[in-house]
Amino acid sequence: MSNSMNGNYSSKGKVYFVGAGPGDKELLTLKAKRLIEEADIIVYSGSLLNPEILAHAKGSALLYDASSMSREEIYSVLKDNALKGRVTIRLHDGDPSLYSASREQIDALARDGIEVEIVPGISALFAAVARLKTELTLPGVTQSVIVTRAEFRTPVPERESIRELAKHRCTMAFYLSVHLIQDIVKELVTAGYDGDTPIAVVYRATWTDEKVVVGTLKDIVEKVRDARINKTAVIIVGEVVKPRGYEFSRVYDSGFTHTYRSAKT
Repeated sequence: MSNSMNGNYSSKGKVYFVGAGPGDKELLTLKAKRLIEEADIIVYSGSLLNPEILAHAKGSALLYDASSMSREEIYSVLKDNALKGRVTIRLHDGDPSLYSASREQIDALARDGIEVEIVPGISALFAAVARLKTELTLPGVTQSVIVTRAEFRTPVPERESIRELAKHRCTMAFYLSVHLIQDIVKELVTAGYDGDTPIAVVYRATWTDEKVVVGTLKDIVEKVRDARINKTAVIIVGEVVKPRGYEFSRVYDSGFTHTYRSAKT
C-alpha cells in the first residue's frame, strides 16, 4: 500500500492519531472516515467517543477501549501492531492537539522508529461556538482566544492562573473544568470581571443529549447546577458569547481596499 494524500496509506511502522470530532458522527473529516474504514487496529477514547463512529470500522478490525487501559498498555498495542504492518489508529475525541496526552505517545513511538501522522478533527470548542451561533473573535471586542483549564489534579503554572490570564480580557475557553465553575467565576470576578460578563456552558456539543446554558458570571453557577452539568462541557467566557456591541469587519467594507478588491468611493 503506497503512502499518498489521495487515500492510500502506508501502514509499515506507522501510527495515525486521528481526531474524531466532538460527537456528531457527520462531523468526521473525509480522511478520518477513510482511515477508520481501512484500520486493522483502533484504540479509541471509549468514555468520550460516539460509538456510532466505530460503525465505519471493518468487521475484522480489532477495537481497544483506551478508557480502561494504562499508558503502557495503549503504547504496546500501537507499537506492536504498527511494526507488524497493520493500519493502526489512535482515535481521539475532538482534535488530538488539545488535552489528548498524545505527545507522550508520539515521542515514545519516535524513539522506536515508528512514523506518526496526525489527522486533525473538530474540537469541542468550535462545536460549542457553533451552537452559540457566534464567533470567538469580534472586531472591536477581542481578537484573541485563551484556551485553558482550571487547576485540579493537573497542576497549572502560576503564570497561567485564571487571575493572570483574565487580565487580557479576551475570550476565554475552559476545558475539563465545569465541575470547578464556582471557583472559576470567583477567580474571574476577583481579577476584575464585571458580574454581567456573558458566559456559556455547552455540555456534549453536537450529541443528542447536548445542553447549552447561557448566563452571566452572576447567575451561571446556579444555572449549571440546575442543569446538572458536572463534566464533559466547554466553558466560554467573554463578550462574544452575547455581544452588546461590535464593529463590522473592514475586509468587506466597500471603502476598504485589499488585494482582491478596490475601495468604492
